[in-house]
Amino acid sequence: MADPEPDAVSVPLPVSVEAVLRELALFELRCDGADVTDKLLELCLSHSLDPVTLANELLAFVTSKALDPQLSPEALSAFEHEVLSRRDRRIPPPRRTDSRCLHDVHTLQGLHLLEEEEEEQLLDSYCTPAKGPQKRSSSTPENPHPKRSSSTHSPYKLLTPNSFSPSAAPSPQYSARTNRGSVVASFGPIHDITWEGRGGVDCTPKPFSPPERSLSRSYSFMFQRAADVREVLLWRMEQIGAALRSHHCIPEFGSLLLPAQDSVTVLGRIGCDSNGKLNPKSAVLEGDRERSAGAQIPLELSELQEFSLFPGQVVVVEGTNSTGRRLVVSKLYEGVPLPFHTPKDPAQGAAGGGQCVVLVVSGPFTPSDSVAFEPLQDLIEVIARQRPDVCVLFGPFIDTKHEQVESCRLLLPFAELFRLCVRSLLDGTRSAGTHLVFVPSQRDAHHDFVYPQPPFVCPELPKEDKALLWDLG
Repeated sequence: MADPEPDAVSVPLPVSVEAVLRELALFELRCDGADVTDKLLELCLSHSLDPVTLANELLAFVTSKALDPQLSPEALSAFEHEVLSRRDRRIPPPRRTDSRCLHDVHTLQGLHLLEEEEEEQLLDSYCTPAKGPQKRSSSTPENPHPKRSSSTHSPYKLLTPNSFSPSAAPSPQYSARTNRGSVVASFGPIHDITWEGRGGVDCTPKPFSPPERSLSRSYSFMFQRAADVREVLLWRMEQIGAALRSHHCIPEFGSLLLPAQDSVTVLGRIGCDSNGKLNPKSAVLEGDRERSAGAQIPLELSELQEFSLFPGQVVVVEGTNSTGRRLVVSKLYEGVPLPFHTPKDPAQGAAGGGQCVVLVVSGPFTPSDSVAFEPLQDLIEVIARQRPDVCVLFGPFIDTKHEQVESCRLLLPFAELFRLCVRSLLDGTRSAGTHLVFVPSQRDAHHDFVYPQPPFVCPELPKEDKALLWDLG
């Protein structure tokens, strides 16, 4: 029985003039003269082509350009410029990789430094070149390159608010303040009051609105139709207008469209005539649909001694509209305040001694020149010392206006950074037993900046921590 033949191994053809001419003759391509044959050999050597590849490329070029099969030096020059030069740019250079070698500590450190240099070169290509020559510092055993993020990504690093920042350096302005813990403003008598609570004993926060009118999870926003939004806004304007008319005993509302020399009282919504912030010169009033057909008119507020307006505010104004193009406001009717909550059993607090201490704080919880979360750490110390029953925390927690957030210099995603903040608050206040109520802000980088704003979602918290955590939208 004959032995099986060994598998054929493809061996690249040697580059020679005879091999090139033999491959060209298969496609009936001819060449005369030593200059043409020398040019063919030069193309093979300079562009790393074997005779078969060169013949295939030449056949495709001659056929597409409808050239003479008799090759000339001019045709070969055009072939090199149009085909081979572009082909070399498309082929990436081979990378020097050797996966079979064994790396030790020194080779791994060298590879790490090489990767860091490649990353720095890539970042430098996206930056504006600085003026003047720049010299890269060399790495020596005496002056090694600093490991930029060697300790930051370690999972065994102590989890503290200072570890959230790329640099653990505290804020010099925050640490140098001299009024730490001092009262800067007060309302009512504060001298004979004890600000220490009982750690949430016999105190359970509950939503003020019924469950059907409270947001308990995120929702699909930007799916409302414009007509539905308009109807809701107009209905809200009429509802607030009826309450204002009843509270201030206003007989009836007028129209923005009719010029009148006498004073007129109109209902509308505050708007802005530009894309910037609202100011006294850019305030406009959008009238109601029933009397003013939703028309807009600029407001002249110079006659008012004081006022406070914001876009979307429903107001009742009194003034003159002599031309029908500008309303000179002489009086602004303030809104009707909501009544205070009245408990079902008024004597419960005094009889049972159930005084509830509520601590209200507002973000951001970082200094303006650092992201070390030093104010958050101070808040944890205050909660652990005073043990309030409830602590209401208003955002922003990850402020979009912070310099390092805007420049994307944080080492962690925004959502992960917020989870670490919540975890630090829970771990630092668990012994105090304080109920934590989180209220999001539209400046929170990790949350939906819509209105109404849905509550925060932390599904990975354990059950005992969820009993102390309340999210309000």
